[in-house]
Amino acid sequence: MAQNAVDKPVVLAVDDDPIILELVLAALKDSSIVRPFTSGEAALRFLAKNHADIILLDHNMPEMTGMDVLQRLQQDATLKEIPVIFLTGSVNSEDEVTALESGAVDYLHKPFKPRALITRIRLQLELFRHRHHLEELVHEKTSELTQVNKKLEQRDRITLDLLAKASDLRDHDTGEHIERTTAYTRVLVLDLVKNPQPGYEISKTYGQDIIDAVKLHDLGKLAMPDAVLLKPGRLTDEEFDVIKTHPIHGSDMLRQAIAKMEGDSLLQTALDIAFGHHEKWNGTGYPSGVAGADIPLCARITAIADVFDALTSTRPYKKAFSTDQAFGIIYNDAGTHFDPYLVEVLKRHEAEFKEIALTNQDMVLAGSVVGAASN
Repeated sequence: MAQNAVDKPVVLAVDDDPIILELVLAALKDSSIVRPFTSGEAALRFLAKNHADIILLDHNMPEMTGMDVLQRLQQDATLKEIPVIFLTGSVNSEDEVTALESGAVDYLHKPFKPRALITRIRLQLELFRHRHHLEELVHEKTSELTQVNKKLEQRDRITLDLLAKASDLRDHDTGEHIERTTAYTRVLVLDLVKNPQPGYEISKTYGQDIIDAVKLHDLGKLAMPDAVLLKPGRLTDEEFDVIKTHPIHGSDMLRQAIAKMEGDSLLQTALDIAFGHHEKWNGTGYPSGVAGADIPLCARITAIADVFDALTSTRPYKKAFSTDQAFGIIYNDAGTHFDPYLVEVLKRHEAEFKEIALTNQDMVLAGSVVGAASN
Protein backbone atom coordinates (compact mmCIF):
# COMPACT_ATOMS: atom_id res chain seq x y z
CA MET A 1 0.00 0.00 0.00
CA ALA A 2 1.42 3.35 -1.04
CA GLN A 3 2.19 6.03 1.55
CA ASN A 4 0.68 9.50 1.50
CA ALA A 5 2.93 11.99 -0.28
CA VAL A 6 3.23 14.02 2.91
CA ASP A 7 4.69 10.99 4.76
CA LYS A 8 7.09 9.91 2.03
CA PRO A 9 10.81 10.59 2.53
CA VAL A 10 12.59 12.70 -0.07
CA VAL A 11 15.36 10.70 -1.75
CA LEU A 12 17.98 12.66 -3.69
CA ALA A 13 19.44 10.40 -6.41
CA VAL A 14 22.65 11.50 -8.13
CA ASP A 15 24.00 9.46 -11.07
CA ASP A 16 25.37 10.44 -14.46
CA ASP A 17 23.63 7.40 -15.99
CA PRO A 18 19.94 8.19 -16.77
CA ILE A 19 19.15 4.46 -16.85
CA ILE A 20 20.21 4.04 -13.22
CA LEU A 21 18.07 7.02 -12.26
CA GLU A 22 15.10 5.42 -14.03
CA LEU A 23 15.68 2.20 -12.07
CA VAL A 24 15.80 4.17 -8.82
CA LEU A 25 12.57 5.97 -9.71
CA ALA A 26 10.84 2.69 -10.54
CA ALA A 27 12.04 0.99 -7.35
CA LEU A 28 11.05 3.82 -5.04
CA LYS A 29 7.93 5.22 -6.72
CA ASP A 30 5.57 3.82 -4.08
CA SER A 31 7.67 4.50 -0.99
CA SER A 32 9.54 7.76 -1.62
CA ILE A 33 9.66 11.09 -3.41
CA VAL A 34 12.69 10.84 -5.71
CA ARG A 35 14.61 13.91 -6.88
CA PRO A 36 16.95 12.73 -9.69
CA PHE A 37 20.10 14.60 -10.81
CA THR A 38 22.75 13.66 -13.34
CA SER A 39 25.51 15.80 -11.78
CA GLY A 40 26.81 16.61 -8.33
CA GLU A 41 26.72 20.37 -8.95
CA ALA A 42 23.01 20.26 -9.81
CA ALA A 43 22.28 18.19 -6.72
CA LEU A 44 24.16 20.62 -4.47
CA ARG A 45 22.27 23.58 -5.96
CA PHE A 46 19.02 21.78 -5.14
CA LEU A 47 20.14 21.11 -1.57
CA ALA A 48 21.04 24.75 -1.06
CA LYS A 49 17.33 25.59 -1.09
CA ASN A 50 15.52 22.29 -0.60
CA HIS A 51 15.27 19.38 1.82
CA ALA A 52 16.28 15.75 1.36
CA ASP A 53 15.97 12.89 3.84
CA ILE A 54 18.59 10.65 2.25
CA ILE A 55 21.03 10.78 -0.68
CA LEU A 56 21.86 8.05 -3.20
CA LEU A 57 25.23 9.01 -4.68
CA ASP A 58 27.08 7.51 -7.63
CA HIS A 59 30.77 7.03 -6.96
CA ASN A 60 32.23 7.51 -10.45
CA MET A 61 30.94 10.63 -12.22
CA PRO A 62 32.68 13.09 -14.58
CA GLU A 63 33.71 16.57 -13.43
CA MET A 64 32.52 16.12 -9.83
CA THR A 65 32.87 12.62 -8.41
CA GLY A 66 30.76 11.15 -5.66
CA MET A 67 33.62 11.67 -3.20
CA ASP A 68 33.80 15.33 -4.25
CA VAL A 69 30.10 15.72 -3.51
CA LEU A 70 30.46 13.92 -0.17
CA GLN A 71 33.27 16.24 0.85
CA ARG A 72 31.10 19.27 0.03
CA LEU A 73 28.27 17.80 2.07
CA GLN A 74 30.56 17.18 5.04
CA GLN A 75 31.62 20.83 5.04
CA ASP A 76 28.06 22.01 5.71
CA ALA A 77 26.75 21.56 9.27
CA THR A 78 23.20 20.90 8.04
CA LEU A 79 23.90 18.82 4.93
CA LYS A 80 26.38 16.54 6.69
CA GLU A 81 23.48 15.21 8.78
CA ILE A 82 21.78 13.72 5.69
CA PRO A 83 22.56 9.98 5.33
CA VAL A 84 24.47 9.16 2.13
CA ILE A 85 24.36 5.74 0.44
CA PHE A 86 26.91 5.23 -2.32
CA LEU A 87 25.84 3.44 -5.51
CA THR A 88 28.68 2.12 -7.63
CA GLY A 89 29.61 -0.41 -10.23
CA SER A 90 33.18 -0.52 -8.90
CA VAL A 91 34.40 -3.63 -7.11
CA ASN A 92 37.32 -1.77 -5.53
CA SER A 93 37.03 -2.41 -1.80
CA GLU A 94 39.34 0.53 -1.06
CA ASP A 95 36.78 2.89 -2.59
CA GLU A 96 34.13 1.45 -0.29
CA VAL A 97 36.30 1.87 2.80
CA THR A 98 37.24 5.44 1.81
CA ALA A 99 33.59 6.39 1.30
CA LEU A 100 32.51 4.96 4.65
CA GLU A 101 35.43 6.62 6.45
CA SER A 102 34.53 9.92 4.79
CA GLY A 103 30.96 9.98 6.08
CA ALA A 104 28.84 7.67 3.93
CA VAL A 105 26.51 5.38 5.89
CA ASP A 106 26.22 2.52 3.37
CA TYR A 107 27.53 1.22 0.06
CA LEU A 108 25.43 -0.58 -2.55
CA HIS A 109 26.80 -2.14 -5.72
CA LYS A 110 25.19 -1.73 -9.14
CA PRO A 111 23.23 -3.32 -10.60
CA PHE A 112 21.15 -3.31 -7.41
CA LYS A 113 18.04 -5.26 -6.56
CA PRO A 114 15.02 -3.02 -5.93
CA ARG A 115 14.19 -4.76 -2.65
CA ALA A 116 17.77 -4.36 -1.46
CA LEU A 117 17.67 -0.63 -2.27
CA ILE A 118 14.32 -0.15 -0.53
CA THR A 119 15.52 -2.06 2.55
CA ARG A 120 18.81 -0.14 2.78
CA ILE A 121 16.98 3.19 2.56
CA ARG A 122 14.38 2.15 5.13
CA LEU A 123 17.02 0.95 7.60
CA GLN A 124 19.12 4.09 7.26
CA LEU A 125 16.09 6.36 7.72
CA GLU A 126 15.06 4.40 10.82
CA LEU A 127 18.59 4.66 12.21
CA PHE A 128 18.61 8.37 11.44
CA ARG A 129 15.28 8.95 13.21
CA HIS A 130 16.36 6.80 16.15
CA ARG A 131 19.64 8.68 16.52
CA HIS A 132 17.93 12.05 16.44
CA HIS A 133 15.33 10.87 18.92
CA LEU A 134 18.12 9.85 21.28
CA GLU A 135 19.86 13.20 20.75
CA GLU A 136 16.62 15.00 21.58
CA LEU A 137 16.22 12.90 24.73
CA VAL A 138 19.82 13.61 25.74
CA HIS A 139 19.32 17.33 25.09
CA GLU A 140 16.09 17.31 27.09
CA LYS A 141 17.68 15.45 30.00
CA THR A 142 20.74 17.67 29.85
CA SER A 143 18.52 20.76 30.01
CA GLU A 144 16.68 19.30 32.99
CA LEU A 145 19.97 18.48 34.74
CA THR A 146 21.28 21.97 33.98
CA GLN A 147 18.22 23.51 35.62
CA VAL A 148 18.54 21.20 38.61
CA ASN A 149 22.24 22.03 38.95
CA LYS A 150 21.50 25.75 38.76
CA LYS A 151 18.94 25.39 41.55
CA LEU A 152 21.40 23.37 43.62
CA GLU A 153 24.13 25.95 43.06
CA GLN A 154 21.71 28.72 44.01
CA ARG A 155 20.70 26.82 47.14
CA ASP A 156 24.37 26.23 48.02
CA ARG A 157 25.17 29.93 47.64
CA ILE A 158 22.20 30.92 49.79
CA THR A 159 23.27 28.41 52.43
CA LEU A 160 26.84 29.73 52.23
CA ASP A 161 25.66 33.31 52.65
CA LEU A 162 23.40 32.43 55.57
CA LEU A 163 26.22 30.57 57.32
CA ALA A 164 28.56 33.49 56.71
CA LYS A 165 25.99 35.93 58.08
CA ALA A 166 25.47 33.76 61.14
CA SER A 167 29.20 33.75 61.92
CA ASP A 168 29.49 37.50 61.28
CA LEU A 169 26.48 38.41 63.41
CA ARG A 170 28.12 36.74 66.40
CA ASP A 171 30.81 39.43 66.26
CA HIS A 172 29.16 42.40 64.51
CA ASP A 173 25.73 43.99 64.69
CA THR A 174 24.77 44.14 61.02
CA GLY A 175 26.68 41.49 59.14
CA GLU A 176 28.07 44.14 56.77
CA HIS A 177 31.65 43.16 57.65
CA ILE A 178 31.20 40.07 55.48
CA GLU A 179 29.87 42.12 52.57
CA ARG A 180 32.64 44.70 52.71
CA THR A 181 35.43 42.17 53.23
CA THR A 182 34.12 40.19 50.28
CA ALA A 183 34.00 43.35 48.17
CA TYR A 184 37.59 44.30 49.07
CA THR A 185 38.70 40.76 48.29
CA ARG A 186 36.98 40.89 44.94
CA VAL A 187 38.90 44.03 43.94
CA LEU A 188 42.24 42.39 44.74
CA VAL A 189 41.33 39.11 43.08
CA LEU A 190 40.21 40.77 39.86
CA ASP A 191 43.53 42.57 39.61
CA LEU A 192 45.41 39.29 39.98
CA VAL A 193 43.18 37.59 37.39
CA LYS A 194 43.78 40.37 34.88
CA ASN A 195 47.48 40.86 35.67
CA PRO A 196 49.04 37.46 36.38
CA GLN A 197 52.53 37.54 37.86
CA PRO A 198 54.80 34.61 38.82
CA GLY A 199 53.55 33.23 42.11
CA TYR A 200 50.32 35.24 41.88
CA GLU A 201 48.54 33.55 38.97
CA ILE A 202 44.81 33.16 39.65
CA SER A 203 42.40 31.53 37.25
CA LYS A 204 38.87 32.91 36.96
CA THR A 205 37.52 29.77 38.61
CA TYR A 206 39.91 29.96 41.57
CA GLY A 207 39.30 33.68 41.81
CA GLN A 208 35.57 33.13 42.11
CA ASP A 209 36.21 30.46 44.75
CA ILE A 210 38.22 32.98 46.78
CA ILE A 211 35.48 35.59 46.53
CA ASP A 212 32.83 33.09 47.63
CA ALA A 213 34.97 31.42 50.29
CA VAL A 214 36.14 34.61 52.00
CA LYS A 215 32.65 34.90 53.47
CA LEU A 216 33.56 32.00 55.75
CA HIS A 217 36.86 33.40 57.01
CA ASP A 218 35.48 33.85 60.54
CA LEU A 219 33.39 30.67 60.60
CA GLY A 220 35.27 29.52 63.70
CA LYS A 221 33.79 32.37 65.73
CA LEU A 222 30.64 30.28 65.96
CA ALA A 223 32.60 28.20 68.48
CA MET A 224 33.73 31.17 70.58
CA PRO A 225 32.12 31.71 74.03
CA ASP A 226 29.83 34.75 74.23
CA ALA A 227 31.64 36.09 77.29
CA VAL A 228 34.79 36.50 75.22
CA LEU A 229 33.46 37.21 71.74
CA LEU A 230 30.87 39.77 72.84
CA LYS A 231 32.95 41.49 75.51
CA PRO A 232 32.47 45.27 75.03
CA GLY A 233 36.01 46.22 76.04
CA ARG A 234 39.52 45.09 75.23
CA LEU A 235 40.34 41.42 75.79
CA THR A 236 42.79 40.15 78.34
CA ASP A 237 45.73 38.07 77.13
CA GLU A 238 43.90 34.91 78.21
CA GLU A 239 40.75 35.95 76.39
CA PHE A 240 42.72 36.83 73.28
CA ASP A 241 44.31 33.37 73.38
CA VAL A 242 40.78 31.97 73.20
CA ILE A 243 39.91 34.18 70.21
CA LYS A 244 43.11 33.06 68.49
CA THR A 245 41.69 29.53 68.31
CA HIS A 246 38.86 30.53 65.96
CA PRO A 247 40.91 29.77 62.79
CA ILE A 248 41.42 26.23 64.09
CA HIS A 249 37.73 25.76 64.87
CA GLY A 250 36.72 27.13 61.46
CA SER A 251 39.16 24.95 59.55
CA ASP A 252 38.06 21.89 61.56
CA MET A 253 34.42 22.51 60.57
CA LEU A 254 35.37 22.87 56.93
CA ARG A 255 37.64 19.82 57.05
CA GLN A 256 34.67 17.73 58.17
CA ALA A 257 32.64 19.06 55.25
CA ILE A 258 35.47 18.31 52.79
CA ALA A 259 35.60 14.73 54.05
CA LYS A 260 32.03 14.33 52.79
CA MET A 261 32.64 16.26 49.55
CA GLU A 262 36.14 15.28 48.52
CA GLY A 263 37.63 17.42 45.80
CA ASP A 264 35.37 20.45 46.37
CA SER A 265 37.62 23.40 45.45
CA LEU A 266 35.40 26.01 47.12
CA LEU A 267 35.47 24.24 50.49
CA GLN A 268 39.24 23.72 50.25
CA THR A 269 39.73 27.42 49.52
CA ALA A 270 37.46 28.31 52.43
CA LEU A 271 39.55 26.05 54.69
CA ASP A 272 42.80 27.72 53.55
CA ILE A 273 41.31 31.15 54.24
CA ALA A 274 39.73 30.27 57.59
CA PHE A 275 42.97 28.75 58.87
CA GLY A 276 45.45 31.22 57.40
CA HIS A 277 43.93 34.71 57.33
CA HIS A 278 45.60 35.72 60.63
CA GLU A 279 49.05 34.49 59.61
CA LYS A 280 51.63 37.21 58.92
CA TRP A 281 54.19 37.53 56.14
CA ASN A 282 57.07 37.51 58.68
CA GLY A 283 55.80 34.41 60.48
CA THR A 284 54.56 36.09 63.68
CA GLY A 285 50.87 35.43 63.06
CA TYR A 286 48.61 32.66 64.28
CA PRO A 287 47.59 29.85 64.60
CA SER A 288 50.67 28.12 63.08
CA GLY A 289 53.21 30.89 62.52
CA VAL A 290 53.91 30.10 58.87
CA ALA A 291 55.53 32.82 56.78
CA GLY A 292 55.74 34.24 53.26
CA ALA A 293 54.52 32.16 50.35
CA ASP A 294 53.85 29.23 52.71
CA ILE A 295 50.69 31.11 53.63
CA PRO A 296 48.08 30.29 50.96
CA LEU A 297 47.60 33.18 48.53
CA CYS A 298 43.86 33.27 49.22
CA ALA A 299 44.59 33.78 52.95
CA ARG A 300 47.12 36.56 52.23
CA ILE A 301 44.51 38.37 50.14
CA THR A 302 41.90 37.95 52.87
CA ALA A 303 44.29 39.33 55.50
CA ILE A 304 44.46 42.69 53.73
CA ALA A 305 40.69 42.87 53.12
CA ASP A 306 39.85 41.79 56.68
CA VAL A 307 42.27 44.18 58.40
CA PHE A 308 41.30 47.11 56.18
CA ASP A 309 37.65 46.67 57.14
CA ALA A 310 38.53 46.24 60.82
CA LEU A 311 40.57 49.45 60.75
CA THR A 312 37.85 51.50 59.06
CA SER A 313 35.02 50.13 61.23
CA THR A 314 33.91 51.23 64.68
CA ARG A 315 34.43 48.72 67.49
CA PRO A 316 33.38 48.91 71.16
CA TYR A 317 37.01 49.48 72.09
CA LYS A 318 37.97 51.91 69.27
CA LYS A 319 36.74 54.47 66.77
CA ALA A 320 36.99 53.89 63.05
CA PHE A 321 40.18 55.02 61.34
CA SER A 322 39.87 57.04 58.15
CA THR A 323 40.60 55.21 54.93
CA ASP A 324 43.82 57.18 54.51
CA GLN A 325 44.93 56.16 58.00
CA ALA A 326 44.08 52.54 57.23
CA PHE A 327 46.08 52.65 53.99
CA GLY A 328 49.02 54.11 55.89
CA ILE A 329 48.94 51.34 58.52
CA ILE A 330 48.78 48.58 55.92
CA TYR A 331 51.51 50.15 53.76
CA ASN A 332 53.74 50.46 56.82
CA ASP A 333 53.22 46.74 57.55
CA ALA A 334 54.09 45.57 54.03
CA GLY A 335 56.69 42.83 54.35
CA THR A 336 55.96 42.26 58.03
CA HIS A 337 52.22 41.63 58.42
CA PHE A 338 51.20 41.70 54.76
CA ASP A 339 52.43 40.27 51.47
CA PRO A 340 54.38 43.21 49.94
CA TYR A 341 53.25 42.45 46.39
CA LEU A 342 49.59 42.40 47.42
CA VAL A 343 50.09 45.73 49.15
CA GLU A 344 51.28 47.12 45.80
CA VAL A 345 48.09 45.73 44.25
CA LEU A 346 46.09 47.51 46.95
CA LYS A 347 47.81 50.80 46.11
CA ARG A 348 46.39 50.58 42.58
CA HIS A 349 42.85 50.38 43.93
CA GLU A 350 42.63 52.95 46.72
CA ALA A 351 39.64 54.66 45.08
CA GLU A 352 37.63 51.43 44.95
CA PHE A 353 38.45 50.58 48.57
CA LYS A 354 37.40 54.07 49.64
CA GLU A 355 34.11 53.75 47.78
CA ILE A 356 33.33 50.43 49.46
CA ALA A 357 34.27 51.77 52.90
CA LEU A 358 32.38 55.03 52.57
CA THR A 359 29.17 53.80 50.94
CA ASN A 360 28.92 50.32 52.54
CA GLN A 361 27.52 49.13 49.23
CA ASP A 362 27.24 45.42 48.63
CA MET A 363 29.50 45.19 45.58
CA VAL A 364 30.16 41.47 45.85
CA LEU A 365 26.74 40.54 44.52
CA ALA A 366 27.05 42.80 41.50
CA GLY A 367 28.85 40.25 39.36
CA SER A 368 31.27 37.35 39.07
CA VAL A 369 34.96 37.14 38.29
CA VAL A 370 34.10 35.85 34.83
CA GLY A 371 31.76 38.75 34.06
CA ALA A 372 33.94 41.49 35.50
CA ALA A 373 37.17 40.15 34.02
CA SER A 374 35.65 40.30 30.54
CA ASN A 375 34.73 44.01 30.81
